This record gives sequence, structure tokens and C-alpha cells, in this order.
Amino acid sequence: MANFISGFSLGLSLIMAIGAQNAFVLKSGLRREHIFIICTLCAVSDAVLIAAGILGFGSLLDAVPSLEIVMRLAGACFLSVYGCKSFLSAWRGGTSLQAAGASSTLLASVLTCLALTWLNPHVYLDTVVLLGSIAAQHDDRFIFGVGAVSASFVFFYTLGFGARLLAPVFSQPVAWRILDACVGALMWAIAIHLFFN
Repeated sequence: MANFISGFSLGLSLIMAIGAQNAFVLKSGLRREHIFIICTLCAVSDAVLIAAGILGFGSLLDAVPSLEIVMRLAGACFLSVYGCKSFLSAWRGGTSLQAAGASSTLLASVLTCLALTWLNPHVYLDTVVLLGSIAAQHDDRFIFGVGAVSASFVFFYTLGFGARLLAPVFSQPVAWRILDACVGALMWAIAIHLFFN
């Protein structure tokens, strides 16, 4: 049980920091667009990465240092474009929760979610390298990993489906403009950090 709690606690603490993926899940939850699929994709992706870390994939990143650089630059480019899209949406305005509807197709939402997840080098550092190396120090790596994976499922479903509690706030178009501007600023801040780190 101690290994599970340790994995759950560490997994939750790593995933709770607001980032590109979490901002996308929050926005999808507010719009109620494909939220079950988005939350499931994020949680399953985390599970795959955590399993890879526990099974020793972190050693691949150590063996091929250029892989981290390629992933970092690809992620920075994607986040720059996504940030521009968010700023453009904030500038245009005119969106409210009632008027939003299902403005994103399932395919567009899935592709954006996968890109925000798999092109983010920080997710590899957190799940594969950090969790993998800490799991190796526990007497039962498998139970530790189950705890970390459980934290991902709990967090993403809570964030996605809990976002609707903020629906009254986002019934006003100005709230969407502020959210889009904040998401754009966050994407650009992460992209700049990736470019110059």
C-alpha cells in the first residue's frame, strides 16, 4: 500500500502543474467537447509513458541525447502555433459558453490532444525519466506505477468533468477572451522556455 500511495502522490504532484495539456483539457471541459475521449487519451498516454519509464525507457533518452533536443524543438514549434491560435481567438472574441457548441471536430480535438501530450518534452522528463528512476528505488515498482497511473486518471477526469462547475463564469464572452489570452501566454511561455532551455 505504501508503494501505491507514494506513486499516486508523486504522480499527482507532477501532473497538477498547469501546462499546455491541462489547459486544453480544461477548455474542452468548459465547452463540453469530446471530454470523455480527451480525458481518456491524456490518462492512457500517461499510463503508457509511466509504464515505459518503469520498464527502463529512460535509459534510451540517456543513450540518445539528440532525441530530447528534437522532441523539445518540435514541442516548442507546436506550442508557438497553438499559442497564436489562442491569441487570435482572444482578439476576435464573441464566444460564450452557450454559443460555443461543438466547434471542434472529434478528429481535430484528438489530434490537438495527442500533439500537446506527445510533443511535450516535459512529459517525458516527468513520467519516463523521473517516475521511472524513482520507481526503481521502490521494492515494488509495479504497484508504484499503478499508483502513478491512477493519479493521472483521477486528475484528468476530475479536471475535464469538473470544469463544468465554472460554466456560469464562462457564459460571458469576456471570460473566454481572458481564458484564450491566458492559454496563449502560457503556450508561448512554455515554447520560449523550450527554445532557450
